[in-house]
Amino acid sequence: MTKTYSVKQLEQKANTIREDIIRMLEHAGSGHSAGPLGLADIFTALYFDVMRIDPKRPNWEERDILLLSNGHCVPVQYATMAEAGFFPKKELLTLRQFGSRLQGHPERVKLPGLENTSGPLGCGVSQGAGMALGLRLDKQSTRHVYVVTGDGELDEGNIWEAAMLAAKYHLNNLTVIVDRNNIQIDGPTDMVMPLEDLKKKWESFGWHVLEIDGNDIEAVIDACSMAKAVTEKPVAVLAYTIPGKGVDFMESDYHWHGGAPGTGVPNHEQAVKALHELRTLGGKIRSEHE
Repeated sequence: MTKTYSVKQLEQKANTIREDIIRMLEHAGSGHSAGPLGLADIFTALYFDVMRIDPKRPNWEERDILLLSNGHCVPVQYATMAEAGFFPKKELLTLRQFGSRLQGHPERVKLPGLENTSGPLGCGVSQGAGMALGLRLDKQSTRHVYVVTGDGELDEGNIWEAAMLAAKYHLNNLTVIVDRNNIQIDGPTDMVMPLEDLKKKWESFGWHVLEIDGNDIEAVIDACSMAKAVTEKPVAVLAYTIPGKGVDFMESDYHWHGGAPGTGVPNHEQAVKALHELRTLGGKIRSEHE
């Protein structure tokens, strides 16, 4: 995809994607809210600036690869893909419906543009390491593999097995972005299973580590650029995000990890309030719907 957007335009796209996430989840009546909202800036940066992709040719042989390891956050990927033109935006409202291409976890064979199927947590980094190694063996030096994983997902041992393999083979064509939002389904990550010092953990496994504000699109773009400049190691980007970003009653509340607007009291009004906050940027601008 040609890089034609300013940071301001990308920020506007990220907000549109958040609105679409709310609409999708309300219509589905189930799903995960906090993680997808927090990841909108990262996915906007990846799809509209960082990655070499072509929505009209989802299987383009020279494309970069993006794997979503924490597959329950897939509403943000669907919304971003639709915004990028992989499929019509009206299809977003089929989320989680029987027979839909947009299931609650991504299914690679159903939707062109998805690179992996994920559901069981902890598999994405292994998938990414295998693909990165395969690209090297095939001498495809221009392609890059990106993996998005959650911080709660780092409780899975499979993650660290993959980290060792990637370091052993110096997979500098692999970048793992950790969504460090400090929540998981049972509560704050540091209550469920403390992760710190997370930077030193990744470094001890032989990775180059960057730390950024994951809700700053420019910082995400810069980090991905720096990652590609690292020649001897895979790169882990610790992206500190706000779960539920843009909706004040969801922000940093782990109860929204696996909750969707419209599934509790006051039902539809939750979605209406969330969309109002996103359209007005938390009251900073006047909504055209007022």
